[in-house]
Amino acid sequence: MGYQRYGSLSLLKARNEAPGVTWSLFESGPALTEALKAGSIDIGETGEAPPIFAAAGKIPFKIVATSDEVPQGEAVLVKESSGFRTFADLKGRTVALNKGSNVHWLLVKLLEANNMTLQDITVQYLKPAEGRPAFDAGQVDAWIIWDPYFALAEQPGVKVLADATGLASNRQYILAAPDAVEKKTDQVRDLLARLNTTTEWGIDNPEERARVLAPELKIPEDVAKRSLDRSAKSLAPVSPAIGDELQAIADGFAELKLIPEPIDIKARVDTEFTGVFT
Repeated sequence: MGYQRYGSLSLLKARNEAPGVTWSLFESGPALTEALKAGSIDIGETGEAPPIFAAAGKIPFKIVATSDEVPQGEAVLVKESSGFRTFADLKGRTVALNKGSNVHWLLVKLLEANNMTLQDITVQYLKPAEGRPAFDAGQVDAWIIWDPYFALAEQPGVKVLADATGLASNRQYILAAPDAVEKKTDQVRDLLARLNTTTEWGIDNPEERARVLAPELKIPEDVAKRSLDRSAKSLAPVSPAIGDELQAIADGFAELKLIPEPIDIKARVDTEFTGVFT
């Protein structure tokens, strides 16, 4: 199982609700999809952009579940002292983000909403562990980041310039290796059922969820609660509408030459496990 320091899989791990699973931690979705390519994990959870880049890279996988929308869970951060009031103020400035992650699509939508292009800013691709010190040191003008890194960076003097509200769904996606879907179908179904149950428990018990997850996320409990309150959402089945949503992202990336050619991401949506969520 591939997981990151966010999302429903972290809670499943922290509560030990999936006995017999071997867990592998990844800093970002693109790194997790590389593990799928290598065959070292069966299932993993990412944001909405990593599946697009993975499909463009010919990595085999199926999309077996998603989540409700999480637009407040990713944001553009700037320093209060910068004087920036809107995203348009970043024209000619340096913006940091993790290449191929959910925030990559948010950048595209922000540029579009402000009648800007990628040529109007300098993009610096930094992993979360690199982005925070660069932002703190003033080496970049803005940092686009997701929870819980977002919540950790919300310190005095830091301003949320914009989040994904009205721009990007920022759903989470559960990806599975085709071999796992075909040969471990019952195990995948059981895991998704446990994941769904655990996620709903967390939504119903936010205080206890924060206590359980803070050590797993390696962040203070109050930061965990703030992050989880806005970013932990119910799981949902994949559907043709979800396929259309992902296809629009893929087409947008292809048009901007962020991926080498158009891809059919809708073909990766697998409704085999829809019954788990109904």
